[in-house]
Amino acid sequence: MTILVTGAAGFVGFHVSQALLARGEAVVGLDNLNDYYDPALKQARLHQLEKNKGFAFETGNVADFDGLADLLARHKITGVVHLAAQAGVRYSLENPLAYAESNVTGQVALFEACRRHEKLTHLVYASSSSVYGGNEKVPFSIDDPVDRPESLYAATKRAGELIGRVYAKLYGMPATGLRFFTVYGPWGRPDMAYYSFTKAILEGQPIRVFNHGKMRRDFTAIEDIVPGVIAALDRPPDAAEGVPQRLYNLGNHRSETLMHFIEVLEQACGRPAEKVMAGMQAGDVVETFADIDASRRDLGYDPKTSIDEGLPRFVDWYRTYHKV
Repeated sequence: MTILVTGAAGFVGFHVSQALLARGEAVVGLDNLNDYYDPALKQARLHQLEKNKGFAFETGNVADFDGLADLLARHKITGVVHLAAQAGVRYSLENPLAYAESNVTGQVALFEACRRHEKLTHLVYASSSSVYGGNEKVPFSIDDPVDRPESLYAATKRAGELIGRVYAKLYGMPATGLRFFTVYGPWGRPDMAYYSFTKAILEGQPIRVFNHGKMRRDFTAIEDIVPGVIAALDRPPDAAEGVPQRLYNLGNHRSETLMHFIEVLEQACGRPAEKVMAGMQAGDVVETFADIDASRRDLGYDPKTSIDEGLPRFVDWYRTYHKV
C-alpha cells in the first residue's frame, strides 16, 4: 500500500507517518509548511521522516484540486490519512478565511480528487472534539447532537464531517472521521497549552489560566491516538451496511481538571507556575470528555496513558529539543 498523509509535517501527521513507515508502508507526505507556528519544528519533524527510504514528501496545499489529483495518480495512492487543517480555536477569531480555505475548501478538493481516483480504498480524516460545542451532557457520544458550535474552527470541522458523508453517500467512497480530544506529546504543537505552559514555567514566565481554572479536558497522549488512527485506516466502512462513513471519538475517556494538569506540569518541570487567573475566552468550552465505546468495539482502541505519565514524557522531550 502507498498511503498519503496530509499534514505530514504536523504533530499528529508526523507520528502517524512514523507508525505507518515502521510497519512497512510506503508513505507520501503532503504539507504546505505554513507559519501558523514555527516552521523550524515542522522541518525538524520532516528531517526525522526523511531518514526512512519509504517516505516521499511534497510541498502543496490541500485546497489545490489539480495538484492533489496529480499526486494521487503519480504515487498510485491506495489510502489517505487526511490530517492537514488550519488548527486552533482562538486563531479562528483572527483569521477566519484561513479556516474556510483549509478546512472546508480543502476538504471538498481532497474528497473530489479521491473519488475520481480508482485505486483508493479508504479515506480517514481528522475531525475534532470541538464539534460537540456547548453540549453539557458528558461524556460526549458520537450519537449526541453537534449543531451548536462555539467557534468557527468547530463549525469547519463539523462541515468536514458532513462533506465526508455526502461523498460517501453519493459515490460510495469509504470515509472515517476521527474526533480527536486534546492530543499532546513529544513533537507537539507550540500553540497548545501543554507546550506554552511548559515553556513559560521553565523560563519563569507567568501563565494565563482561563475561566479561573474551572475547566476540564480529556487529554489524550499521542502514543494512544496513533494506534486508533491506524486501526481506523485498516477498517474501511462497508458500503453494504449503508452510507460508508463512520465517526469515532479518539480520547482518553478521562476528564482532568485544568488545575491538576498544571500541577503535573509543575512537578515535571521542577518548579511552580506563576498563575494569572483570567476569564473564559471566546469560542472555548468548559469541559470535554470522550465516550469511546464505539472506538473500543470497532477499532480495538484502548488508551492507557494518564497525564501523570504522558506530560513528564513531553517535558523530557521539550528539554531535549530546546536544549534547556
